[in-house]
Amino acid sequence: MTSRQRGINRVIMAVWDLESGRRFYEKFLGATFHHANREEAATFGVEIVMSWDGGVELVAPIEGRDSHIRSWLEEHGEGVVGVVFAVADADASRDAALETGVGSFHTLDYDQSQIDEHLQGRFSRYYEHFLMSAGPLGSGTYLVGEFDQPTG
Repeated sequence: MTSRQRGINRVIMAVWDLESGRRFYEKFLGATFHHANREEAATFGVEIVMSWDGGVELVAPIEGRDSHIRSWLEEHGEGVVGVVFAVADADASRDAALETGVGSFHTLDYDQSQIDEHLQGRFSRYYEHFLMSAGPLGSGTYLVGEFDQPTG
């Protein structure tokens, strides 16, 4: 049996320095952060830590690499860069976004071994789509996903 969260899963905060950001939000929120999939994040030129208990993801550019986050920080500075929404059907939400002109540019579909390795075994399903920041979404990074949590 699984339980599926609905609503906001987490807020994505862009920071220049991941460790400084981590220390601040750990103290500010009393949150615990864990590295996510470092290899996959690096393909986007970023580093990521997530706080499941704080509902926050911190993302920072990798030194010397171009990335969407580096550009965002240069234009807007540190702060909220996006939101991850937990939905019942990520494919249906992505398709609805596509119908309104919002594109999707990446999908994560982790199997249980990846969930165990990169997400502290917290989920029984972790499936999400990255949406392009355009149209009705405005600027930022938006994701829709299915995040099943084991029960019992």
